[in-house]
Amino acid sequence: MSSCVYIMASKPNGTLYTGVTNDLARRVYEHRTGQTPGFTTRYACKLLVWYERHDRIERAIQREKTIKHYVRKWKINLIEEMNPEWNDLYETLNY
Repeated sequence: MSSCVYIMASKPNGTLYTGVTNDLARRVYEHRTGQTPGFTTRYACKLLVWYERHDRIERAIQREKTIKHYVRKWKINLIEEMNPEWNDLYETLNY
């Protein structure tokens, strides 16, 4: 089973949230619909703007921790390498 590290945003260059999950589509849906109260609900982080798949959850968790330590500008560059238009990638997920 693959795991994913992902970044949600409130809008292009808006508030960012980094997370990890073993079911990206389900987890993004939960963020989008506000099913889990917390940071993403409070700051309206509903756009999936970046993700990265890993074959092991341990690697995904380590990558998430690494990303969270980087400064905002680095995260924005990471997003824009994959998604320069800051499109919502949720609809493009194909499992």
